[in-house]
Amino acid sequence: MNPEDVRRVTVEDALVDTGATRLCLPTSLIEHLGLTPIRSMNARTAAGIVERTLYSEVEYTILERSYSIRVTNLPEGSPVLVGHMVVETLDLCVDMKRGLIYNPAHGDDWIEEQL
Repeated sequence: MNPEDVRRVTVEDALVDTGATRLCLPTSLIEHLGLTPIRSMNARTAAGIVERTLYSEVEYTILERSYSIRVTNLPEGSPVLVGHMVVETLDLCVDMKRGLIYNPAHGDDWIEEQL
């Protein structure tokens, strides 16, 4: 893909949700990125079982660490949710005062799990 064809979005206020699995985006961001629907699936949420759509992969960057994952949709108006697969893959931890931080057990080193 040509660099000028790459669609990007910067999210300043995502919510780290350890109950979420993937990266979950509101429909408008999915449309902006031009993601392709892969399949429908049922998801367990605080509101019960709901139908969601799984979309094609995106590359994401958090704290200067990048990886890729398939995205799940959220209703418009929902915050971007960063699920546990994203946090674990990037070897990050949630600190209640500072938010996402590098895993203190590994210092500044990124220790990747074998997926």
